[in-house]
Amino acid sequence: ADCRYTCHQECRSLIQLDCRRPGQCQSQLSPESTLVPACSQNVTQTVEEEKPEPPTVQEIKQKIEKYNAKVTNCLLMKLNDDGTYTGFIKVHLKLRRPVTVPAGIRPQSIYDALKEVNLAEMTDKRTSFYLPLDAIKQLHISSTTTVSEVIQGLLKKFMVVDNPQKFALFKEMRKDGQVLFQKLPLTEYPLYLRLLAGPDTDVLSFVLKENETGEVEWDAFSIPELQNFLMILDKEEKDKIQQVHRKYERFKQRLQQTLKEARGKPG
Repeated sequence: ADCRYTCHQECRSLIQLDCRRPGQCQSQLSPESTLVPACSQNVTQTVEEEKPEPPTVQEIKQKIEKYNAKVTNCLLMKLNDDGTYTGFIKVHLKLRRPVTVPAGIRPQSIYDALKEVNLAEMTDKRTSFYLPLDAIKQLHISSTTTVSEVIQGLLKKFMVVDNPQKFALFKEMRKDGQVLFQKLPLTEYPLYLRLLAGPDTDVLSFVLKENETGEVEWDAFSIPELQNFLMILDKEEKDKIQQVHRKYERFKQRLQQTLKEARGKPG
């Protein structure tokens, strides 16, 4: 109330205010001022009160029926008896950095998948390679599947052994001719977002990218990985310099051509 401290709503329970004037926060609070989280006791309760009420089973059923009516590719959502539901989401892979995978491991077979065999744990040898840019992976998930579980599931399908903290799931939206990206919290439920947006991927789509929006978790990387990043950054820097040189070289050529044509005209 005094310092006007501002933070994200989901971070409020982690904030410990260090007031410059001890006792000032509590002395200004009245029994009715529940919206002033000056001290941490009421912070979690305030966040819970601001969350919207979860939809009822009947509301979910109506939304699923409306969703399935728009589906054109047979990827329907199904409501379970316990109120949960299952469906499909598509995730675009837009990774600019190489990923680490086990060296010399064959692709996972149906037998391995059914037996839940983790081929990545069968060897200590590692290698790095680039996943195909803009590759799309289709996942069958539940309404209780979180963003964190989606990321881990994608890494497991591609046998990626990198720390999941290196990646983040974004939702991509198109509005007024612009493409907007928003990083999803790890506790978000992607299938519920898909249900609300409908099956049209032009309205909403999911993208897996490097987790570069926050503080880098350097402890999650090994020394060889860090050295590899330096090599990659050096290569990207050289490529960018060449792109800039080519761009201005083309501009220079067009400008010279325009000047040459202008000299041949009267006046």
